[in-house]
Amino acid sequence: MFLRPRRLARLILVSLLSSALAVEPVLAQDRGINLVRDAEIEHTLRVFATPIFRAAGIVPDAVTLVLVNDDELNAFVAGGQNMFVNTGLIMAADTPEQLIGVMAHETGHMAGGHQVRSRDAIENAVILSTLATLLSVAAAIGGTRRGDGGGAAMGGIAGAQELGARSFFAFSRAQEASADEAGLSYMEANGYSSRGMLEFMEKLRRQDAGLPQTKQVEFLMTHPLTKNRVEYIENFVDHISKFTNAKMPSAYYDMHQRMRAKLYGFIHPDLALRKYPESDTSVPARYARSIAYYQVGDINKGLKIVDGLIEQEPKNPYFYELKGQILFENGRAKEAVDPYRNAVKYAPDSAQLRMALGHALLEAGDDKLVREAIDVLRSSARDEPLVELTWLLLASAYARADMAPQLAYARAEEALARGDIRAARYHADRAEQMLPAGSPDWVRAQDIRVLVESRLPHNMRPQLAPSSGLASPDTPIISTGRMPDDALSPGGISAIGAGFPSVADLPNATTIGSGPTGLGTLGTGTPLGGPLGGPLGGPMAGTPAGTPLGGAGRGGPQPGGR
Repeated sequence: MFLRPRRLARLILVSLLSSALAVEPVLAQDRGINLVRDAEIEHTLRVFATPIFRAAGIVPDAVTLVLVNDDELNAFVAGGQNMFVNTGLIMAADTPEQLIGVMAHETGHMAGGHQVRSRDAIENAVILSTLATLLSVAAAIGGTRRGDGGGAAMGGIAGAQELGARSFFAFSRAQEASADEAGLSYMEANGYSSRGMLEFMEKLRRQDAGLPQTKQVEFLMTHPLTKNRVEYIENFVDHISKFTNAKMPSAYYDMHQRMRAKLYGFIHPDLALRKYPESDTSVPARYARSIAYYQVGDINKGLKIVDGLIEQEPKNPYFYELKGQILFENGRAKEAVDPYRNAVKYAPDSAQLRMALGHALLEAGDDKLVREAIDVLRSSARDEPLVELTWLLLASAYARADMAPQLAYARAEEALARGDIRAARYHADRAEQMLPAGSPDWVRAQDIRVLVESRLPHNMRPQLAPSSGLASPDTPIISTGRMPDDALSPGGISAIGAGFPSVADLPNATTIGSGPTGLGTLGTGTPLGGPLGGPLGGPMAGTPAGTPLGGAGRGGPQPGGR
């Protein structure tokens, strides 16, 4: 399911500085990143990347793959083992070999520790750029006073920015060559052809030819493409590789085409209807048209096509997910339940699909479905404990089930997920007071309280005896770890354990619009409403409503956003 992301704050750029983000510090300062989610696309990227990660000696499950909703051709690693892939890059890659070649290159950066080594270079580039800019600003002021408008000095400001960029480029060229060499070795180790990497580099170079620096393809601005790099890759493909003409597994080509079709349908529906005409009866083309028609408001046509896809592939979870989304986003939540149940049936490991089912169950307006919603949402939270919307939905379910202690606990998790540590402490305190002592939720509420108190200023902390487990002020606020399976209470309700493994300080995955999951945002917008009776029985402060992608115009945006 595809949902438009929100623009993240500038702070995310500061916390995720890497060789990709910091090449031009002045240009990057005010840029936001739109992060999106989709169960099918994330699965495809994971399938593509896992053999590469293993060849690099990286544990695949330790890497977070993040989609960036941006038409620019770019991919980068940042903040540790986090790989960001632009939707524009995926749509531009004609073959899985091209996309995997880029991912192999980025894995080379990750395995080489280039992010850490780049920080000194980043700082030097910023210092050079800042000093030169200050001198140019002074000259500009003086020029204005002299009556010449300071034009020459303003040109010096632009030159100062380029000075910082050149300083970084001088440092990063060696890293780029190293990442190329490593990426090629990972492809070779898996018996993959490296021709795709060469083809994509040539595609970038052709597209970038003759453009001014401000218009250059982002990947080339952050990954300087020198003549030596291209020649090295070309020589490897033509003379060294044993697998130049090898083909990927046949399933990779179909997965790749479906992924591209899905992105075109959601992001550029009008273009998708031209790119995939009615005369094209392939599954990817029909998939794109189904999505595009519902995006432009022709719901019946979209449903008719997806029904045909389900008839052809009755065990495809993502076709059921799409049908559920179309129905859900058009006020037919009760009808969406069965498609989502089938999606979960055929992809039981997908936390996103379980969250979508839970959302649909709650919106169906039948109190008999609340218990099922609680079970599937807690299961989703076990596997993806960072998703704010999951906890928000759980809080709504607990409110409808008159489960006040669990409601307080869910609101503590939700507040923690969106970084509101004061609200998290308040709700954790309430949960501790109401939950049975020693129960999994009680233990977790206690952990949240101790954790957030370590983050509060000293003059705001209650005078309590030291608590064991989470005492370090450097303890991360959020956890990327999977909830332990033994943290289960009766009835299938699970609770997050006390452990807090390594964290990438990314925002939390939630959904925009009325759709329950899929390509939802890594942001905080969470409109609920509808039969939920308003989110949590009334608005919750602190988080604006999300912007629906195509939701308006197909029954209008859903009411009751936070």
